[in-house]
Amino acid sequence: MPKQPAVYLLASQRNGTLYIGVTANLPRRIWEHRNDCVEGFTQRYGVHQLVYYELHESMLAALTREKQLKKWRREWKLRLIEAGNPGWRDLWAEIVG
Repeated sequence: MPKQPAVYLLASQRNGTLYIGVTANLPRRIWEHRNDCVEGFTQRYGVHQLVYYELHESMLAALTREKQLKKWRREWKLRLIEAGNPGWRDLWAEIVG
């Protein structure tokens, strides 16, 4: 997957702790989370499973969407994940080919 702005949601498990982030290089960033290269929330709470992502045309669009999603109620975020990934499977293999 070429570099492209993206918004992503990670989960610790189905209906578990959620994390929303934005990046210009989704495979690299998810690899960093999965391998605990990033100190902080995802490392502390074991939030490593990619359950949702959106690709955007610009970083501004991705940042705007990230801010929007962060304001959403938890139930709305869960519905968003369920709509595109009802089994809560880890999408890591999908983004790295």
